[in-house]
Amino acid sequence: MMEKNRNYFIAIALSVVIVIAWQFLYMNPRMEAQQRALEAQQALQGEAPQPVAPESPGVAVNGTLPGTVQAQPTATREQALATAPRVAIDTPALAGSINLIGARFDDLKLREYHETVDNESPLITLFSPADTAGGYFTELGFVQSETSGAVPGPGTEWTLASGEKLTVDTPVVLSFTNDRGVVFNRTISVDDHYMITVVDSIQNGAGEAVTFAPYGRVTRYNKPATPSVFVIHEGFIGVIGETGLVEESYGDIEDDAVANAKATGGWLGITDKYWAATLVPPQALPYESRFSHFTDGQPRYQADFKSDALTVEPGQSVELTNLVFAGAKEVPLVDQYEEARSIPRFELLIDWGWFYFITKPMFHLMDFFFRYFGNFGVAILLTTIVVKALFFPLASKQYASMANMKRMQPKMAELKEKHGDDRMAMQQAMMQLYKEEKINPIAGCWPILLQIPVFFALYKVIYVTIEMRHAPFFGWIQDLSAPDPTSLFNLFGLLPYDVPSFLMIGVWPLIMGITMFVQMRMNPTPPDPTQAMIFNWMPLVFTFMLATFPAGLVIYWAWNNSLSIMQQALIMKRHGAKIELFDNMKGLFRRKPAANK
Repeated sequence: MMEKNRNYFIAIALSVVIVIAWQFLYMNPRMEAQQRALEAQQALQGEAPQPVAPESPGVAVNGTLPGTVQAQPTATREQALATAPRVAIDTPALAGSINLIGARFDDLKLREYHETVDNESPLITLFSPADTAGGYFTELGFVQSETSGAVPGPGTEWTLASGEKLTVDTPVVLSFTNDRGVVFNRTISVDDHYMITVVDSIQNGAGEAVTFAPYGRVTRYNKPATPSVFVIHEGFIGVIGETGLVEESYGDIEDDAVANAKATGGWLGITDKYWAATLVPPQALPYESRFSHFTDGQPRYQADFKSDALTVEPGQSVELTNLVFAGAKEVPLVDQYEEARSIPRFELLIDWGWFYFITKPMFHLMDFFFRYFGNFGVAILLTTIVVKALFFPLASKQYASMANMKRMQPKMAELKEKHGDDRMAMQQAMMQLYKEEKINPIAGCWPILLQIPVFFALYKVIYVTIEMRHAPFFGWIQDLSAPDPTSLFNLFGLLPYDVPSFLMIGVWPLIMGITMFVQMRMNPTPPDPTQAMIFNWMPLVFTFMLATFPAGLVIYWAWNNSLSIMQQALIMKRHGAKIELFDNMKGLFRRKPAANK
């Protein structure tokens, strides 16, 4: 049964190899191809500009949203920012400005995040004006009717009624009055993080009732420069009323726009790995929403909503509140917004994956250790110890089962000699032996099976959460979310040349491979030549494949292997089983007897 037990282990290990190979052999070349395509697109955008098309409505789910058919832009960011009147945004977390044309949020940088681990590197740019090749913006406005007259939209120039700069302590008020005497006052405030509150107060000074429909949109021109991998969702996202979570990739929307069911309550927008821009419509007002890709003029992706039309009687007023989240997807902050702002299931803005019931608690445990020790690498090590302690009873049963299997090896050898090549008879005899000795042949597999979700949950935590981004460990590991930057093939930086990406085998992947090799040598060498070959080569294969994974995950795996080695030695010694490590190591260098001719 030792052979059968290994079959389970091999099957599980190979499944993990397939997942890793998917990223290594498929996703990496795909990312490089898409990056080349993006560079080619940006080069094309540097050609002579096309004439700007006249303003025209964009088709919505039901009715129209105002908009412009944007020609391919050629302006630099600085040029675009200088062409429109603006109100500065200045908070501890945000820097930028509001475009008074359309009251559009199209200039936003994140003060707490840089492009690289170097604090002198440029800040992360989230929003950019529509006149630039990297256009990305959020806009709130109204769809006019026959009775409303002109209403604020993309081309409306608002007047700054009060406030010189948007800060945490000083909101700004914008104003627009149409030809019929309808006054639109917009109060914009922001907290000390990434939530912007937009309150529209509409006063009907006309002699008759007016009707209009609020709308909002998040528009961007380009996909993220680094394409996503299968473990995380990037693209369109929303919690649409009772429909719940809706996620659509950029590619799916390029093929076919999605019109969501009419809903009340919820939110929608566009999410990247670490950043997001979302709209929270008035929660009591029914709305229709849509995820779209437009190719008229400048290609663009858009998440938008249009609320039901409102009627305001003469001399009356109405007030509408929209929320705009634009910033980093910090876990505690997202959870806080969900509770404090009553945003339905806002926590789903972070892709916790299928094992969310494991992933999120694991993050909170890791975050607890980080806040106490101040190092996420140390937090990973301590979290691994906690996980190993939780699985200790199962591991004890696993190694006890392995000890029993070793005890049965002489009898199993006798059965193999007795039945020869008759596999059916051999299996029947082995099952009878297990029954007599009260051995469960698959008892040793359950701990491995149960730890697979834990492994993927930890992978999600390290890969998805922004708290891991640019988080240092010790020494040369300055970013736990990035691969180990060293390489064996230039002697870890001692030789003055760069090595190809597939040869970036750093210190921690080597440590992981060595600990995996030692752990596997704790067990007897499989008698089957194919199994023996797989066991011999698996640590080397994993070393190369995990070299492209985040350093935090490789550190976890190496540390987990080390703890497993100590745990296995302790438990097997307690059960009186022989630890095969030294005999197996000797066997690697022992010359095999020549086959008889």
